Amino acid sequence: MTFRFGRGAISESGKEFKEMSGGRKKVLWVDDEIEYLRSHIMFLETRGYSVVPVFCGDDAIQIIHQNPKEFDIVLLDEQMPGKGGLTTLEEIKDFIPDLPVVMVTKSEEEQLMDDALGKKIDGYLTKPVNPSQILLVCKKLLDSKQIISSQIAQKFIRSYSQNRTALSGHLKAGDWVRMYENQVYWDLELEKVEDEGLRQTQAGQKSDFNSAFSDFVIDNYARWVKGKGEPPLMSHQVLDKLVFPNIGDGKKNILMVLSGMRLDQYIGIEQILKKYFNAKHQYFYSILPSSGPFSRSAFFAGALPLEFASRHGGLWQEGEEPEMYAYGIEQNLLKEKLISSGYRIEEKEPWFTRLTDRLSALELLNKIDSCKTSELVVFVIDFFDVLLQNSTSSSILQEITNDESGLRTLTESWFRLSAMLQVLKKLSEMDSRVFLTSDHGSVLCSRGTELYGAQGWGKHLRYKFGKEISSDERTVVFLHDPTHFGIPRFSDDFKCIIARENYYFIHPEKFEHYGKQYKNSFQQGGISLQEMIMPLGTFETL
Repeated sequence: MTFRFGRGAISESGKEFKEMSGGRKKVLWVDDEIEYLRSHIMFLETRGYSVVPVFCGDDAIQIIHQNPKEFDIVLLDEQMPGKGGLTTLEEIKDFIPDLPVVMVTKSEEEQLMDDALGKKIDGYLTKPVNPSQILLVCKKLLDSKQIISSQIAQKFIRSYSQNRTALSGHLKAGDWVRMYENQVYWDLELEKVEDEGLRQTQAGQKSDFNSAFSDFVIDNYARWVKGKGEPPLMSHQVLDKLVFPNIGDGKKNILMVLSGMRLDQYIGIEQILKKYFNAKHQYFYSILPSSGPFSRSAFFAGALPLEFASRHGGLWQEGEEPEMYAYGIEQNLLKEKLISSGYRIEEKEPWFTRLTDRLSALELLNKIDSCKTSELVVFVIDFFDVLLQNSTSSSILQEITNDESGLRTLTESWFRLSAMLQVLKKLSEMDSRVFLTSDHGSVLCSRGTELYGAQGWGKHLRYKFGKEISSDERTVVFLHDPTHFGIPRFSDDFKCIIARENYYFIHPEKFEHYGKQYKNSFQQGGISLQEMIMPLGTFETL
C-alpha cells in the first residue's frame, strides 16, 4: 500500500481515496508529522477504515470543501505550523457542524482543552497515542453515530404514520403551517443519516402533502382574499400585524427582505444568527402568484394587487404578456403605507436600499447610521435570483442546486461570506431590532405540464397570463377571472394559470428541450408549501 504525504498529495490522494474506500468508514488525518504515523494508518486500514493523510490545516480545509460528504471523522493535530489545530477545527465546524473531529495533541493544558471543547470538539487524545487508542475513539464516535441514525429512523417512522393520519383529516391554515414545519424538520434530520430509503419516503410524503395543500388553497383562497373562511395571515397584512406593533420603543428597526427565501433556508440562517441575537419567528402565507412582482409588492403596499393597482395605473403594461413594473415603485408603495400608518420617513435619508454584491458592510452600516429620523430602515435582496445566477454561472454550483440539500448548503455558504452577516453582527452590538423575512419561496420542480397558447416564457416562473392559454387542469388552477384571487384583470379576455404542487411549464413543441432545462430546477409563483408558507424572524440583541 502506498501513502502520499504533503501538499502535493491532495488531488491524487483524493482520487485514490475514492477508488479505494468502497463502503468503509472514511478518516481524514491531519498532522504535520504524518509520515511518522504510517503504522497507525496501516492499522486502521486493516480494521476496515480508509484513511486520507494530509500535512496541514489548509490542506484539510481544502479537501473537505472539495469533498464535503466524503469523511466520517477527522483526526486533527493541535500543534501544526501555519494554521493551527484550533483554527482548523473552527473552520471545519463552521462548514460541517456535524462532522466528528478528534483533537490529538502533546499538550494537557486545561485552557487548551477548554478552548477545544468550546469549539465543539468531539474527542481528545494526548500524544503519544497507540493505534488501539485511535481505533477505539473512531469506533466510539462512529458507532454512536449509527445509534443516533437508528433513533432518527424510528422517530421518523412514527412521525410518518402520524402525518398520514393527520392528512386524512380536516386541516386548517394553521395546521398546514405545523405540517410544513414538521416536513422541514425531517428534511434536516434525515441529512444526518445514510439511509436513502428514508429520504425517498420523505420525498414521497412531501409530494402527497403538496397535492393536498394545493387542493386546500384552491378551495379556500378566493374566500381568504375577502377576509372569509378563517383566512391565515397573508403577505399584505404582515406589516400591520407583525412589524408595526414593534416600532416606537426607541430601538433602531431594520427590515431585511430576502425575496425567494424558503423556510429551510431561513432556519439555517437563523441558527447562525442565534450566536448574536435572541430569535423567534412567526409565519404568514404568501399571496398568489407567489412571485416578487405580486407578493413583494403586496407585502410593501399592505394591500392585495387588485387594490393597489387601481391607485397606480402604470404598474402593469397591458399586452399579450403583462409586464409588472412594481419592482421600480416598491419604495413608493412602502412609503405610502408607512405614512398612512403614522410613521416617520425622511426622504433625504437612505431608508430603503436594494442590496447588491457591490455594497460593502461598511456602506450598509453607514446607511443605517444615516437614518436618524426614519422609523424603519429597509433592505431588499432578490435572494432567489442571486443564488440562481450564481448557480447557472458555474457547472459545479448547478450540480449543488439541483436538490434541496444543495440549496441549503449554498445558502449557508453565501450568508457566511455576505456583507449582510457582517452588518448583522454589528447590529447585535447596538440597541436594535431586526426583522428577517421573505415574500415568497421556491419549489423544486420535477414534473412538466404542457402550456398552450403562451406568447412569452418567463424563466423559473410557475404562473402565466394570456388570452388563449390552457394547460392540464389537474396540474394547474385556471382563473377565468383573476380578480377572484385578488389579482388585477389586465383586459376582459385575459386569464391566469398558476401551477400547483411541483409542476413546471413545458412548451408543447419543445418538450424535450424544456424538460432538460427545467426538470429539477427551483421555480416560483405557484401553489406549494415551499412557495407560500413564509417565516418572519424577529431578532433582538442579547
